[in-house]
Amino acid sequence: MSIATLWRLPIVKAETGFSRSTLYQRIKKGLFVPPVSLGGRSVAFPANEVSAINAARIAGKSDDEIRDLVEKLVAARALAA
Repeated sequence: MSIATLWRLPIVKAETGFSRSTLYQRIKKGLFVPPVSLGGRSVAFPANEVSAINAARIAGKSDDEIRDLVEKLVAARALAA
């Protein structure tokens, strides 16, 4: 079992440069990973997933390639659970 670092929204906004609304638009379009529930109304984003998406963007990956990456990251969550 690995321990994942979770980032709350202010850190994710700082790491990506996205506003809250842009971040959630990207999630809706499949261009960013959805948050995980911490219970109640609290959510957070796995730091490794945010970093992977940032690295893909820096590498110049297309939106379709980013969508594929997001799908793989979300699928890996399900396997780890």
